[in-house]
Amino acid sequence: MQKVKIGKAYVDNVTQQEAILEIDRMITAGEKTYVVTPNLDHVVKLEADADFERCYNKAGLVLADGNPLVWASKLLGTPLKALVTGSDLFPALSAHAAAKGYRMFFLGGLEGVGQKAADELKRQYPQINIVGVYSPPFGFDKNKAENEKIISMINAVKPHLLFVGVGAPKQEKWMYNNIDQLDINVALGIGASFDFVAGTIKRAPAAFRKMGMEWFWRFSNEPRRLFRRYFIDSAAFVPIIYKQMKAAKEAKQKSV
Repeated sequence: MQKVKIGKAYVDNVTQQEAILEIDRMITAGEKTYVVTPNLDHVVKLEADADFERCYNKAGLVLADGNPLVWASKLLGTPLKALVTGSDLFPALSAHAAAKGYRMFFLGGLEGVGQKAADELKRQYPQINIVGVYSPPFGFDKNKAENEKIISMINAVKPHLLFVGVGAPKQEKWMYNNIDQLDINVALGIGASFDFVAGTIKRAPAAFRKMGMEWFWRFSNEPRRLFRRYFIDSAAFVPIIYKQMKAAKEAKQKSV
């Protein structure tokens, strides 16, 4: 599978359907791995967070969850086929899992959100097999007893798919640190996707998503929380891509 380098992330060059088929292959083959969905914020964090980078290096599938990554891939001369957001992948993969009879576990979201998402998916796909839903308390990843409790809950039902929605980089680090202890096939970090399916957070209209402006919709709805991420922290994305473009150009000139 072709990978596209964007900063320190090696993104799999796949469409959403190809990603679903690859996850299906992983389950059928009895593999145990996890999926990460980088956006602009992740690429910036990877520059300074070695632990986060290790999480990415061990991931079984890396999917572009942000139009800036797609745009950057074109500037770098290695265009990605498509945007594959966690928010789109979660319901699509849930539909696929329902048809296949795969067991699913939802970990994350505020109290009640994961269950609302599960109820909505059951309404859409009555045959869906959601075997567990749990909203962990704040700091669960640093609490040994709570973490062991969560792992025991998951292993008791042996899900094929574990959806983890606790935000980045926590969800990626949790999957990396616990994958060997989990009796699952594929874990996926999906951010706020439980909220979108549950309806507790309204997702951007299709027109905004088509224009690549979903980030602006989210910012307009949560300006206080997202201002720093979008307008301060993420500003480092441009020099990261520029540096990579410059290095590629110099390497090409040397090879001539």
